Amino acid sequence: MAAGYLEILRARHAARLLTGTLVGRLPNATAAIAVVLFIRAEGGTYSLAGALAAVYGVANAVGQPLLGRLVDLYGQPRVQLPAALVSALAMTVFALSGTDPLPLAYASMAVAGLFTPPLEGGLRALWPSVLRREDQVHTAYAMDAVAQEVMFTVGPLLVTLCVALWSAQAALVVLNVIGVLGALSVVVSPPSRAWRSAPREAHWLGALRSPGLLALLGAFLFVGLALGSITVAGVSYADDNGGDAVYGWLMAALGLGALVGGTVYGARQWSGAPERRLRGLVALLAVCYLPLVLVPGPVAMTALTALAGVFLAPCIACAFIIVDRHAPSGTVTEAFSWLVTTFTVGASVGTGLAGPVVEWGGTLWGFAVPGVAGAVSLLVLLATGRVLAAPAGGPVVAASSENDPNRAVEPRFSSGDRA
Repeated sequence: MAAGYLEILRARHAARLLTGTLVGRLPNATAAIAVVLFIRAEGGTYSLAGALAAVYGVANAVGQPLLGRLVDLYGQPRVQLPAALVSALAMTVFALSGTDPLPLAYASMAVAGLFTPPLEGGLRALWPSVLRREDQVHTAYAMDAVAQEVMFTVGPLLVTLCVALWSAQAALVVLNVIGVLGALSVVVSPPSRAWRSAPREAHWLGALRSPGLLALLGAFLFVGLALGSITVAGVSYADDNGGDAVYGWLMAALGLGALVGGTVYGARQWSGAPERRLRGLVALLAVCYLPLVLVPGPVAMTALTALAGVFLAPCIACAFIIVDRHAPSGTVTEAFSWLVTTFTVGASVGTGLAGPVVEWGGTLWGFAVPGVAGAVSLLVLLATGRVLAAPAGGPVVAASSENDPNRAVEPRFSSGDRA
């Protein structure tokens, strides 16, 4: 298992790009908790902290595909680094000014979220130029999904460490400076500087003109919804079964399950169409959510939560391959950024939906939401199976002069043609 990952990390520039991307995404991974801790230190309310974090999240969801399109048009260095600087500057203004005046705080959060650089999509666009074999790129996608779980686990710990050593204000500034350094490490690398998107057809829909991509985004909206609802239902469960410590164990178990599942998935070479494989993975994901409604004691619940996370990272890694197959030529970064945005929006919807469900029916019904969301995601994939299979048998967009891999007669790995 380790040999496949080591082979990738030994490839020239691979470790640097992966590490730089993870470090560059640190401000985004820690924004919510850093803002909450800062507002609490300033004497503000949790409602205000939640509102500011929500503004950041919404702006981030809007900005990712927009900046992704600019990356496809103008290259990574000319977009990623300026965006990272603007985002960090806006967060620094927020840290220095606090909540007075309040409009400036909201504006700073909006700018910081809007200009968060699309480093995730950028890395996935670079893998084919760094790793020459298709199977290596697929393994890299799985490693990428696993690394996300590590970042979203380690990130909050770094925030609390910075707050303990210095202050909540310093944590905001330091983490964003580190993020800029991570982005800088990526954009000055030879693969990033040399990367150019393939010629693209001018179209206002960009990547969204691919029906297969739209079908995938529709399914992953509900995968994100499932994940967001678990976080709220977990709080309700912990309130009745031991408090914050139990909640921490549940979330850690969820991340550990995803880490293990993604690691095992990426260590194997898979045959067959990824679209068919994704349906199986989402079905298993939905099935593993169902035992959560048993709401047993904390130890058993922690084990069930770990089980619920096992197929999350494999689903994400498989989705990366499908995005690559369906993204119209010249839109690869934008397409990957749309997946990030859709997943984020789904998680936000799940968080908002699970709250009223828990208040109405209790913890059990709160944990029923992810199971239902997983089932709906599977239904979307089944209903759009013919559209998703289009790259293997025919066009998914109207024929044009564009060198669009979606018109290929035989399935092939498209990012290598675009990178």
